[in-house]
Parts: sequence; C-alpha cells; structure tokens
Amino acid sequence: MLAVDYRIEAALETAETITAEGGKCVAARANVADSKDVQAMAAECIKHFGKIDVLHNNVGIVEVGGPVETEEDAWNRVIAVNQSSVFLTCKYVIPHMLQNGAGSIVNIASIAAIRWLGFPYLAYSAAKAAMLGMTQNMAVQYAGQGIRANCVLPGFMNTPLIREPLKETYGGNVDEMIDQRDAQVPTGKMGDGWDTAYAALFLASDEAKYITGTSLVVDGGLTARCA
Repeated sequence: MLAVDYRIEAALETAETITAEGGKCVAARANVADSKDVQAMAAECIKHFGKIDVLHNNVGIVEVGGPVETEEDAWNRVIAVNQSSVFLTCKYVIPHMLQNGAGSIVNIASIAAIRWLGFPYLAYSAAKAAMLGMTQNMAVQYAGQGIRANCVLPGFMNTPLIREPLKETYGGNVDEMIDQRDAQVPTGKMGDGWDTAYAALFLASDEAKYITGTSLVVDGGLTARCA
C-alpha cells in the first residue's frame, strides 16, 4: 500500500500503523491538486508494488459560505483539492489499471452533494456533487475493461476536519456543535472515520465485484429523514 498525504508526517504515521499490524506500506508526500505530484505518486506506487489495484481518493477541505461570501481564491482552492484531485489521480492511475485489466476506484464524496446540511457549503457541495458525476462516468466508460468506480457519501462525522472550520457556524463551541450534530442524526450519534473506512474497504474489495457506478450513503439515516 502507498499512503499519500500533503503532510509526510501523516503518511508516515499511517505507514507505521499498517506495518505494526503486519502489512506493507510505503509513505509518500504529494499535493493531489498538482499534476506533477500526482504523476510522481503513481510512478512511486509502481516502483514499490509493480501495479495499482485500488485508488482511494479521500481528501477534502472545507470552506463555509455561499456565492456572495465565498472568495474566489477560496472557491478555486476547494475545487482544486476536492474535485480536480480526483481527475488527476484517475488520469495517471487508470492507465496502470488498464494494463492490469482490473482495478477499483473509491471516491469519498459527502451527503453535502445531495442535500442541504443547514448552512451554506457552496464550494464543498459543488465539488462533492461533481465527484458523483465523475464516478458514474468513469464507471460506465471502463466497466468492460475490468475497472470499477464507486462513491462513499459520509454524513455527519466526528472527525478533526469538522471542528475548526465549522465551530463558528454552531456558535464557536465545539462541544455544543457535536451535541447539535449528534441530535440531527436519527441514530443519535455522528459516525467516525471507521464507518467511512469500512464502506470504502467493501467497495474496493472483490466482495463488491458486481458493484460499480453506485453511491453508498453512510449517514445514520440522515438523508432518509424528511428535511
């Protein structure tokens, strides 16, 4: 496995955890919004492992605001990191999958792609919605060549990503924010990173060999509840 992060320290931490569990993992640094970095990332994986079986796109940044409040630079940054990164990774990884005659792409989107979450999330929602269309398009294009592409749509998750960017939207108090978000979920609790991970692992695996072009919602029933 090649663990890639913008911060090499984070990739190394992941690699150490996997190695400690008996797996094999190499850490690498890349800015997934940079074409040269992504191309080098794919080459690094081939160098260490000889092929690429699974591409897992799990990056994202958050900017709160609608079209008036959002600065152009912020919009461009969110689209580059959350959307264009998927284009770039697929551009440089799919050719290797085609050589293998098989591959699985799992993109982590969000329920923000399909519904209003209580506050303006324009750039983030736009990027995640685009990811759904991109995934379906690639799924059909490459279905006959052994490559599958699917999305996971996490709902409210209690992860570090939400705390600083979103706390002001909930009055500036992180504990209050967590309580309010928990209360909105029908199961009574936000999910965590493992909930997303298990869904992604299933879609990447051979157990999902007949699943492509789909979006798996992981949200504790939130999107099933009437707004």
